[in-house]
Parts: sequence; structure tokens; C-alpha cells
Amino acid sequence: MSGPVADADVAPVVERAEAAERTLEITESRLAQVGSVQVRRALPRRQRRTVGAWCFVDHMGPMTVSDDTGMDIGPHPHMGLQTVTWLLAGEIEHHDSLGSEQVIRPGQLNLMSAGFGIAHAEERTGHYRGEMEGVQLWVAQPEATRNGAGEFEHHPELPRVDFGGGTATVLVGELEEAVSPARRDTDHVGIELDLLAGVELPLRPTYEYALVVLDGLMMLGEQAISPGHLAYLGEGRDEIGLSARGGRSRALLLGGVPFDEPLLMWWNFVGRSREEFDAAYRDWAEDGSRFGAVRSAVPRVIGSPPMWSR
Repeated sequence: MSGPVADADVAPVVERAEAAERTLEITESRLAQVGSVQVRRALPRRQRRTVGAWCFVDHMGPMTVSDDTGMDIGPHPHMGLQTVTWLLAGEIEHHDSLGSEQVIRPGQLNLMSAGFGIAHAEERTGHYRGEMEGVQLWVAQPEATRNGAGEFEHHPELPRVDFGGGTATVLVGELEEAVSPARRDTDHVGIELDLLAGVELPLRPTYEYALVVLDGLMMLGEQAISPGHLAYLGEGRDEIGLSARGGRSRALLLGGVPFDEPLLMWWNFVGRSREEFDAAYRDWAEDGSRFGAVRSAVPRVIGSPPMWSR
């Protein structure tokens, strides 16, 4: 369910919106099509393209997986980013050009670091039938690692913090004493919140934060935030009060030190120049060696050339 970034998400030249001090901006996700799957894209939006190094959030489902329907995203390339995959329901099988083959289930994390180039596919397992729902996020890699070798890691268990009114699962980064084992190339955090009542969460004033509601209605003070919306919270907060209204509510809390490097996004790539995108697309379209081969029965996704060269 990864990508692609479309013209509607970002302009050909991306300038990062400045981090704001203790603000509240609520933006609506847009519907996007990824293969046969419809997703709600919370990030990037033209109003807000990054939160820390987080630069992409797609919420897929809920949908039904059967013998004839489900998610099959064929091999496609990535560079300059990490994909972070988190499921709320169902199963997906990951294949990549490193030779990794990994089924992911709810409560588990897949993290793939693309570096200079990697390719992967995400497919039905072939035996799971039922509800499917999940989120895929991208993290922009900094100059120090974005041209490095690709890597893949799977974490079957992640640390959790019980706040009485709910549970926080630390996908990436840390919360209080809970530290995720997942790789981090920048100073950022990703937390799933599963709330039944109210909680007070500690925050880092040096981080900017955003909340993406997945299920139920979540209250931020007197402000209600429903699924399909991203609430940008800015910097300068040392805590936040959240509560579920009308039952269970689940959300992602994303944060990090504002990403201060120039950033361009196009298709499945994060880079710094159009020339980088041209070279990467050409290698993939011509079946070159940069991204490697993925063992998959699903056809490769070629995509269209960059908009500036059409």
C-alpha cells in the first residue's frame, strides 16, 4: 500500500511548511488509489507536507479480503525513505529485492530502509480471509543515510505504556521508558494510541507533532477529531490531553525534530533534485540493476515518467 505520491499531494517543487508554536491545524485526508486499494492520504497535503521526518501517511481500509479481492501491490521502487507498515487488522506478505519475505500481522512492525534504492511488493498471504485495515508511513532519510544500502527489519513485539485510560504502543522512538527497537535515522517518534477514556501524554517541546485518527472519535481538549483528519499540533508542548468519545478510539501520534534539509517528493521517491528522480525512474523503467529484483507473481509497477519531462 506504499505510495505513490501524486501531483495532488505536492507541487513539483516542495517547500516545507514552517513548524508552528503550539498551534492546532486540522486538515482533511484525500482519497487516493493505490493499485486496487482506496486509501485516505493524511500526509503529504499541500497545507502540511512533513511532521518531523514523517512525510507520508496512508490509511487503508477497513476492507474485506476474499479469494477474489484484497491487496496486491506489485514490485515498485523506493529511494531516500523508510517505509513503516502497521496493521490494525488482517495480514500482508512483504517481499523485497533483498530477498526478504515476511508476513505482518496486527501488533507487529515492518520497517524498510530504502537508501539509494530498494524494491518491494505487498501481497495477500493466500490463506487469510476477513477484514483488512492498516497504515503505511514514510520517513524521509537524512543526507547521512539516504544513499546507503537498503535494509529490512521485522519486529514481532513492540513496547507498550499503560496510561489507565488507554495504551500507547511505541512503533518508532521512545515514550517515557519504553523504547522501540526499530531503526531511526532522525530524531522522531511514532506511537499508536488505543483509548477508552482520557489520558495525559508527555511530549517533547523540541518536537512538532501531529495526530492522525484511525477509528472512533478522539477529543483534543474541546476539539473533536474524526477519522480521515490530521491534527497538526506544532512545537513547544510538553504534554497533551486526549480522550475517546463514545467508546474506543485509535490514533497515531507522530512527532519529531523539524526536518531541516531540502526535500522533494515524487512518485515513490524522496530526494533533493529532479535529476535524482529522472535517473531513478529511468533505471526502474529500463529494468536496471539499481533497485534489484523482487520475487513476486504480481506484475511490476512502472508508473509514468516525471511530470516535468512529459
